[in-house]
Amino acid sequence: MKKKFLAAILTAAMVLGLTACGGSADTAASSDAAAADTTETTETTETAEVADTSAAGELIKVGIINNDPNESGYRTANDKDMKNMFTEANGYEASFAYSLKNDEQITAAQKFIQDGVDYLLLSAADTAGWDSVLKDAQDAGIRVILFDRTIDADESLYEASIVSDMAKEGQTAVDWLKGQNLSEYKIIHLQGVMGSAAQQGRTGALNDAAANDGWTLVTQQTAEWNAEKAQQIVQSVIDSGESFNVIYAENDDMAKGAVAALDKANIPHGVGKDVIVMGFDCNKWALEELLNQNWNYDGQCNPFQASYIDDIIKKIEAGETISEKTIIMDEKGFDASTITQADVDQYGI
Repeated sequence: MKKKFLAAILTAAMVLGLTACGGSADTAASSDAAAADTTETTETTETAEVADTSAAGELIKVGIINNDPNESGYRTANDKDMKNMFTEANGYEASFAYSLKNDEQITAAQKFIQDGVDYLLLSAADTAGWDSVLKDAQDAGIRVILFDRTIDADESLYEASIVSDMAKEGQTAVDWLKGQNLSEYKIIHLQGVMGSAAQQGRTGALNDAAANDGWTLVTQQTAEWNAEKAQQIVQSVIDSGESFNVIYAENDDMAKGAVAALDKANIPHGVGKDVIVMGFDCNKWALEELLNQNWNYDGQCNPFQASYIDDIIKKIEAGETISEKTIIMDEKGFDASTITQADVDQYGI
């Protein structure tokens, strides 16, 4: 294909800047700089009997850049969904790179461009900083599809975006909290990785409510999606003697860490108790906490985007036009007072 000749030209131009990305011969992308709380690994699919998905019977080569699959139950489910879809049996040659750091993801993207992938699939760690590398991909004839998270880049630089409406997730949660009609709102706000679309969306609605409705943010800190860090933050507030009645955690793992601190201090939480506990992602174990009324609210974030991406690739390969640039996943919020076992079974991840 034309883009592969262009990719070869890019390879020569980029090789000096990509020495930090080198890996063994059987890895597609790697990083030499992984933070203590961040895992970046790479892998390629094994050889298998494959489906003939193109006129020439060639595999479609995809480079998939995702966040650390150990980040949360949501991310684990998301990564598993991608790996189940992008297999040789389904007509793909897939390579994976992981990082919670934007600069490492960009380096991985440059490596995939050098390798001449057909498609670059991206779940960005941060919304900013992607224009240049996506322009390089476009110049090389590589199609870019965003999944899970949006970025601040011109729409002409990518084919489609399959995402959750993070701002809507945050607004749905805040509307639910307003509906609890508390006499006062004193909130511990546990944020995700700063700059990510999920953090920005889930934070924005709460910040607006605090400013407009007089809610108090007792503390507002990032725990980077991590349960242990969340527990430390909540423990610090408890130790300070500051009163609070709401935990607003931007994912289930941080809510779990917050509850561990509450339990250690014998502070009642859940339905009809002293502290309202809110999370996001709808891990099955988290929805069970709602069912048992130990938590109060959980916002859904749908991790299953692979089938949508596969459909878009098939349309592009068939020469069809992608009419819908942004595809928003259908999501809802769950209340401990109304959730059922059927909800847990259907929506838990």
